[in-house]
Amino acid sequence: MSQNTSSAVMQQRSEPKRSLDDFPTPPWATRALCEALKENGHDLSSKTVREPAANRGYMVRPLREYFAEVKASDIADYGHGWAIEDFLFPYQIEQVDWTITNPPFTLADRFVERALETSRVGCAIIVRSAFLEGIGRYEQLFRDNPPALVLQFCERVAMVKGRVDPEASSATAYSWVVWVKGQTDTRQRWIAPCRKKLERADDYAAYREVAA
Repeated sequence: MSQNTSSAVMQQRSEPKRSLDDFPTPPWATRALCEALKENGHDLSSKTVREPAANRGYMVRPLREYFAEVKASDIADYGHGWAIEDFLFPYQIEQVDWTITNPPFTLADRFVERALETSRVGCAIIVRSAFLEGIGRYEQLFRDNPPALVLQFCERVAMVKGRVDPEASSATAYSWVVWVKGQTDTRQRWIAPCRKKLERADDYAAYREVAA
């Protein structure tokens, strides 16, 4: 069997600790989360959501399709008009209903803690499924703050450095991990194949609009 040498497979999101971890999320994968939240009884249409690692906006745009308001920010300036903020800096920020993001993998635990502090309903992060492993993460995060939902993609979500690519492939499995305040009984669900249904014609265009 020949080896898959696509950049999505070979890089495996292996980045230096100080890297911005620039691996944008294909928009269909964010829509899959929103559809799953709706199926689990969450009305998003009147809610506010924060995307604190907004990058080039590939998650911001589909979130705007479901939420009443999206507050986008990033630690780096990608030229889209987001607020330039370090989400982990200990300053007071406005509360939102949800925080939904693709965090830098090495900082994901801290993003969850900060998101739970600043969100009224809950938060969701898309991570490699291997994020669920590990004694250290269990003791530091999951034991005292168990997620309400683990949503495992049946299809592979291909993430490549610096762009979204409809032709990319991946050997990495991804899940959405969702925390809902007051819910401590973790349920695992599978996100059925849905890329074909949720993908849009312009999803892979470079987003140039400035945040409203």
